[in-house]
Amino acid sequence: MITLGPFAVGSDGTLSPRSPGSSPELRFAWRGRDCRALVTERALQLRAMAGRIPSTADRHADRAATLRAVAALPLELPAGWRLRLTADHRLALEMEAPPGATAVALLGDMVRFAMAMDPYLDRLEAAGA
Repeated sequence: MITLGPFAVGSDGTLSPRSPGSSPELRFAWRGRDCRALVTERALQLRAMAGRIPSTADRHADRAATLRAVAALPLELPAGWRLRLTADHRLALEMEAPPGATAVALLGDMVRFAMAMDPYLDRLEAAGA
């Protein structure tokens, strides 16, 4: 058995928490954004901090354009995806998937999530988020 971050990896590639009862989390970055993959017994939860709503103190930012883009985005997200505004005005793209049983499945899910969010990150960047 080997370890991969918070996981124990069996000889057949299956993952299990190194600490019983825990929900292991892997953190990664995509296009300079903080991302995470949280593995629970029932789901793989993926989240990326996609941007931030500009402050009203930033006179050069077009806050209204950013808010319009953010308001329109949830209608275009894939089924099961969410756009959430955090308390500190950051934007989180989130989705859940069935938990992968192997390290390869987990990494594949992380890569698919990162690649699928590219057009939404482009739109948020263009809008000033």
